[in-house]
Amino acid sequence: MHICQIMSSPFPPEEGIGNYVNGLSNFFLENGHKVTVFTRGKLFTTIVKQIDNLTVIEVPFIPLYPVYMGLHKMFLTKEFTKIKKNFDIIHFHSPLVPPIKTSQPNIVTFHSAMLIDAKFRGPNNNIRSICEKIMSKYISYPIEKNLISQTELITTVSTTIAKELEMYPIGATKIRVIGNGVDEKVFFPLNRKCSKPYILCVGRLDYAKGMFDLIQCAKLVCNKNDEVIFIIAGKGPACKKLQYEVKLLGIEHKVKFLGHCNREKIVGLNQNSTVTLIPSHHEGLPTTLLEAMACGSPVIATRISGNTDVIESEVNGILIPPKSPKIMAETIVNLLTNDQHRWELGKNARKTIEEKYTWDIISNEYLKCYNSVITN
Repeated sequence: MHICQIMSSPFPPEEGIGNYVNGLSNFFLENGHKVTVFTRGKLFTTIVKQIDNLTVIEVPFIPLYPVYMGLHKMFLTKEFTKIKKNFDIIHFHSPLVPPIKTSQPNIVTFHSAMLIDAKFRGPNNNIRSICEKIMSKYISYPIEKNLISQTELITTVSTTIAKELEMYPIGATKIRVIGNGVDEKVFFPLNRKCSKPYILCVGRLDYAKGMFDLIQCAKLVCNKNDEVIFIIAGKGPACKKLQYEVKLLGIEHKVKFLGHCNREKIVGLNQNSTVTLIPSHHEGLPTTLLEAMACGSPVIATRISGNTDVIESEVNGILIPPKSPKIMAETIVNLLTNDQHRWELGKNARKTIEEKYTWDIISNEYLKCYNSVITN
């Protein structure tokens, strides 16, 4: 089978959807299938890359708002049409992927529903968040509706995303919740090597990821524990504001910003973290959560979409209310004093990954989906 995956994230991956497509692609290649990935590229130039046996086609992307998606769709359609007869199945990954017309069977995976996701992008007095909310209604939403209208099957990464899609004109189209995956052979537990305890947070530095809650939490925790430090891995538009807030609170020596880290670095950080935090206000099903759990790191996560699919609170992680830095801090302080509970949470977290969220499990579910739409 020749599988075409279409997305809008950098590849090789730097974040969630890119990691998702990469995980699926590696499994398919290892099992004898062919894979071609279309994604956004640079201005005007189409670039074709060969990464091992994976073909990656970077299609021109011109960030000219508000017509950027129309232009990208034009370039994508042109490149796709040249080789479309090679493909057996087309797999779109939403959000912000153009709904190009194809006669081949296709499915769409919703990693988030933009109409809902935009509500969590920031306060209403923030110009950037206001623009994103307007764009989600008048640009993203119509694109998502077109994807829904042309696809044979919709899949989502969490039960909450499936629920949110009820606001869309789904009609009789079937929705299947498949989830997210992690490479458990790369992300696995090790005996902890770090002598100094640290709280780890990996993710995009913006409002919706709960990073400002994290900084407030760090101040409260550091007031009660002189040894612990906070390590934040990731990049994003709120980086400078977060660093300023850390300085304002006088905890520069307690909070380390690492910027974007490669996969090897992320593995090591997870394997040695004392606790991992997922403070988001809204998610699909975060890859960072699964990576931490695969490494046996005890996780404290907000009780939101995706997280609640995976975590049974106080069994394989701890769930807390979103936007609650005080409760987050209290939970961390209590967990730091209970080595046995941290060990149990980490052990059960790893077991959950092995039973439900490896790429072998997730990818086999997609093969079933592909075969079902091809034979219909």
